[in-house]
Amino acid sequence: MNGILEKIMDEHAEHLLRLAYFYVKNRHAAEDIVQEVFIKFSQQGYEERGKLRAYLSRLTINRSKDYLKSWHYKKIILQEKIFPVKANIQRDTLVESEERSHIGEAILKLPLTYREPIILYYYEEMKIAEIAQVLGIVENTVKTRLKRAREALKSHFKQEEWEVLGHE
Repeated sequence: MNGILEKIMDEHAEHLLRLAYFYVKNRHAAEDIVQEVFIKFSQQGYEERGKLRAYLSRLTINRSKDYLKSWHYKKIILQEKIFPVKANIQRDTLVESEERSHIGEAILKLPLTYREPIILYYYEEMKIAEIAQVLGIVENTVKTRLKRAREALKSHFKQEEWEVLGHE
């Protein structure tokens, strides 16, 4: 089991880290979340019921949402507002490359309800039905959120950039 777990961690850690980061916007918190997901995964004993990637993504999303509701997170936000200099956390190349990209910056500015389907659809390459299942909402809601997210993102790009991205 240990060798299998290591292989699963190697294959999925980077995308789970990126996914958690898009929720919590903090590298260290994202790393903690992914670590907790793998601990929970190793303790549960996964039964093959579908795609492992979708299952791990669901665990990561749930844990990220729990973190955003936690007192620890709220305390950090308060500290960042009171002491903005201390909020400057070093970031590694994975996170920097996402944030440096114009698209990544625009996605991070979206509200969570719009950010989720965009990340799952474009970054995780999930189908609408899979996203609906992972988020626990109906497919039409996923479509509506994707449409509204695209509309919100469109304002961040010039017309030419938007057309290059395959929209319009």
